[in-house]
Amino acid sequence: MATEYKPKNILITGAAGFIASHVCNRLIRNYPEYKIVVLDKLDYCSNLKNLHPSRSSSNFKFIKGDIGSADLVNFILLTESIDTIMHFAAQTHVDNSFGNSFEFTKNNIYGTHVLLEACKVTGQIKRFIHVSTDEVYGETDEDAVVGNHEASQLLPTNPYSATKAGAEMLVMAYGRSYGLPVITTRGNNVYGPNQFPEKMIPKFILLAMKGKPLPIHGDGSNVRSYLYCEDVAEAFEVILHKGEVGHVYNIGTKKERRVVDVAKEICQLFSLNPDTQIKFVENRPFNDQRYFLDDQKLKNLGWSERTSWEEGLRKTMDWYVKNPEWWGDVSGALLPHPKMLMVPGIERKFDGTDTGASAFSLSASDSRESHMVVPPPKNNPSTQKPSLKFLIYGVPYEYGRGRLQERSQLLADIQSVKPTHVFNAAGVTGRPNVDWCESHKPETIRTNVVGTLTLADVCRDHNLLMINYATGCIFEYDAAHPSRSGIGFKEEDTPNFTGSFYSKTKAMVEELLKEYDNVCTLRVRMPISSDLSNPRNFITKISRYDKVVDIPNSMTILDELLPISVEMAKRNLRGLWNFTNPGVVSHNEILEMYKKYIDPSFKWTNFTLEEQAKVIVAPRSNNEMDASKLKKEFPELLPIKESLIKYVFEPNKKAFSG
Repeated sequence: MATEYKPKNILITGAAGFIASHVCNRLIRNYPEYKIVVLDKLDYCSNLKNLHPSRSSSNFKFIKGDIGSADLVNFILLTESIDTIMHFAAQTHVDNSFGNSFEFTKNNIYGTHVLLEACKVTGQIKRFIHVSTDEVYGETDEDAVVGNHEASQLLPTNPYSATKAGAEMLVMAYGRSYGLPVITTRGNNVYGPNQFPEKMIPKFILLAMKGKPLPIHGDGSNVRSYLYCEDVAEAFEVILHKGEVGHVYNIGTKKERRVVDVAKEICQLFSLNPDTQIKFVENRPFNDQRYFLDDQKLKNLGWSERTSWEEGLRKTMDWYVKNPEWWGDVSGALLPHPKMLMVPGIERKFDGTDTGASAFSLSASDSRESHMVVPPPKNNPSTQKPSLKFLIYGVPYEYGRGRLQERSQLLADIQSVKPTHVFNAAGVTGRPNVDWCESHKPETIRTNVVGTLTLADVCRDHNLLMINYATGCIFEYDAAHPSRSGIGFKEEDTPNFTGSFYSKTKAMVEELLKEYDNVCTLRVRMPISSDLSNPRNFITKISRYDKVVDIPNSMTILDELLPISVEMAKRNLRGLWNFTNPGVVSHNEILEMYKKYIDPSFKWTNFTLEEQAKVIVAPRSNNEMDASKLKKEFPELLPIKESLIKYVFEPNKKAFSG
């Protein structure tokens, strides 16, 4: 047996789904030294609540995105230094594959191909664990006493299993052609808490809870083997550490049950009469009679099934009884033959009840709205949610090419891109600092005032929401808001800081933008990101100063809050928002963290505001802003110090120590 493998940075695809969420939560719980990055597009059967146990962990990071996006996948592998991939993301429901087979090809085959190519290009992956299914073997003979072993022929019988077999062929080819260190798993049916109720066991439990009939395809004689989710999560833990490159591992059980017997046992748990509660319905176009696996190879690595069927079913039932609204309205999934509409741009709907901090996007599940995406009436195509397209100004990549003050250029951008939303991060802040604005007032007005208003006006004419990144440096501590009092300036407060020309222009344009109902203004303060090499980063700045003042301030952790701004655009939020983490942090507190996590030898010197005034041209704004409005919309927004540790210092501690 080879030396046990120890990963460092793991990418888990599809981890907001059922099985992968249990694997992710287990690894986070058992291996705090591993960094876990989750990539999930939050399809209809995904839910960020599945990852609640991991969300507060410093070694957890969520990224909302599609494995089919090659640029995104390559970016994640490089920037997160990924050395291990556990690839769960897939469309898995057989009923759906009969009506949406091209979506299965796109997700299961093309998505896997994108991942493999990214691994080849980056050349840094030490393990690629591809999660497949027992269905690739096709039917097992009813009288077979030995299950399919890993070298058995693949004979898929439905579009779902065919796409999984196709993905396996690509994985094998990349292993042989490019030496990619691949491992493949093929598993029996899995059940347990968090499973989307299009699958049989949670569907039957939810129907039984409501006293409704349990629909069984055909005569119910089909045989399946069922493994409890925690046992399967342990299997992946074992395969991750002990699995051999180039090998396939079956994850199975010898304990088989007929579908009709499962329905009867669930009826008994709810004291229902199976004879009247079970309803036999039309069968699938092709419904494999039996899947049976030989799991000895995995057992040789030390794994074994721990949870009995009776115990697992009881745990599962108890969970659904306690969490009946976990998925919201799932009436469409409880139909005998559910058909989910899986088309680009159709995703789960969200509110602020379950926000998830992430690197790129942030979403939340909405227990008050329908999570089922069903085909709209043919005479009402407008019920489909359109795909989103963002036009961005003021970032290095210059997605918006026009200059803000040139209306014709902005019109050309909008006509060319045809966005659904516009983000404005452009503005003159001064290089190397705001003192520059004191001697360049016309240029500052031209961009900060005229340009911003022009863009807002063009967006209004085209019925577009503009997310406007503004500043909170328009306030200063006063008698009503003294330092360290915990009393922050609210959105409705009038700006009171006029010490710098930069702040004057920002306060001026903020007031004028109130006349535009298509603008969402976000007051950013002292922006901080995890990129400590960026000279514009507040931490980078003060760590390079000879002296700093020690004053508590509200600040914005970009790694947490920028994804929130994207979600705000999706929700079409408007008006003024204090866009900072709750609470304040002082310069000295930040530098103490810098010393603790990054550089134990770091030293600094303080000086007073009076001493500072002698070396700067314009005074600086110091204030606390009340972030309660943002916190109410996004309840899991972290306080400033917690956010600093999770998003900035903990990741950089590992980077610097490495």
